[in-house]
Order: sequence, then C-alpha cells, then structure tokens
Amino acid sequence: MDKLLSSADNQTAHSPAPIVLSKTDQTDILRVLVLLAMRLMQHGAESKLVEQTTTRMGIALGLDSVEVALTGNAVIITSLYKGRCKTTTRRVYDRGINMHVVCEIQRLILKAEQQPLSHQNVSQLLEAIEPQKYNRWLVILMVGMACASFSHLLGGDWQVFLMTMLSSSVAMAFRQEMAKRHHSVLLTFSLTAFLATLIASLAVRYHIGNEPHLVMAASVLLLVPGFPLINAVSDFVKGHIGIGMSRWFMATLLSFCVAMGIALALMVTGIEGWL
Repeated sequence: MDKLLSSADNQTAHSPAPIVLSKTDQTDILRVLVLLAMRLMQHGAESKLVEQTTTRMGIALGLDSVEVALTGNAVIITSLYKGRCKTTTRRVYDRGINMHVVCEIQRLILKAEQQPLSHQNVSQLLEAIEPQKYNRWLVILMVGMACASFSHLLGGDWQVFLMTMLSSSVAMAFRQEMAKRHHSVLLTFSLTAFLATLIASLAVRYHIGNEPHLVMAASVLLLVPGFPLINAVSDFVKGHIGIGMSRWFMATLLSFCVAMGIALALMVTGIEGWL
C-alpha cells in the first residue's frame, strides 16, 4: 500500500500543472478558435471536421468545453471555462478548396495535444499556414488531359482527344483569370461553360473526329461541382442538415449556371444538342 501511495505521489508530482486562464486569455483563445474554424470552412472542410477540430483545440488550450455552430456563411463558437461563458460570431468568405490548409491545421491540432502550446504560439503557427497552389500552367495541362481522357474512354479517337484537350484547357485558363479578378463564381461557371462549348462546337461543325459530339460533352467536365456535393452529402449523413442544404443548393446553382452557358453556346452556334 505504501508503495502504491508513493507511486501515486510521484505521478502527481511529475504531472503538468493545470492551466489557469484569465478572462483575457479566454477571449484570446476564442479568437484563435474562430480563426481556425473560419480557415477550415473557407478551404472546403466538412462541417463535422470543423466542429471536432475546433473543440479539440479549445480543450488542448485549457478550456472546459467548446460549442460550435455552423451556417452556410458564418461560424458561431461558445467557450466555457470555470463558469465563464464567451461567444463570438464571424462571417466566412470562400477562399477556394485547398486541402493543404486543412491538413496543416489538423497537424497543428495534434501538435497542441501532444505538447503544451500557448494560444500565442498556436495563433502564430496558424497565421503561418499559407495555401499552396500548383503552377497554373500545370493545372491547365492536367485538366485538359483529364477531360480529353474521358472523351477517349467514351469512344473518341485522337482527333476528338485533341479537340477536347484544346477546349477544356482554354476554358480552364479563362476560369483562372475570372477567379483571379474575383468575379462571381456563378458568372465564372456560366461563362466558362459557354466558352468551352463554343470551342468544342467547332468539332461538330467541321466533323472533326469519329464522335465530335463527345468533345462538347467532355470539355465541360471541369465544371462539375463534385466537392460541394460530396461535402453536402457528408453533412446530411452526419447531422448538419442546415449547412448541408446550403452547400447542396450552391452546387445546384453552379450546375444550373453551367447548363445556361452550354445552352447559350448551342443557341449561338445553331447546334441542336450533343447528339
């Protein structure tokens, strides 16, 4: 029994001291948490991941509990420590899907849980995380090859492959320029679909390749809003119905804009359809 007591005393002696937070510390931690949640949402993280990650970081920094509520364009966080309750709300602006930021924030969470970090350290490390982007010309090339590969898999010959690669590559370059100038994403998708279909219609007009209509169908595949749809379904399954509906509706709007761009291009060229 004496050995057990002495062992327990030794463990208590070597255990880290409990974190004591002032009102200012709690406010500063809350600001770090809301910044963390905002960055996750801005770069395409699903709602459950945002909720779990923010809660874990708050606990790691010494809070008793953290409650997170998400909407389509805002994040609301409530922190609780020793009976003190503080809440803050921030608006979320889309910054484009970037899984590098999401993964780096998850690594930061693991680091904060494994070793003691102050909220100042976490804030500095969080600010240091910058989105990494591929070279724009490499993206254009790979997107063009991806769409062209779909046309080839659907039965198109090499002429169809090259025409699809041309139209989708030009469309991707146009989409990047529109995004660079911060135009509306709905307008960007609509005009990009119009341009891709306009270029692809040359294959149908001049009978290029064995299946020229495949060029028109495959050249707009770069505009499929797959990630928002996947996140929406994930949110539905995990109980975040509100934000799931918001993401699903946005993906539906993007699809509608793509359809409008395609229809307008078909009206201009006089082509009746993809078949």
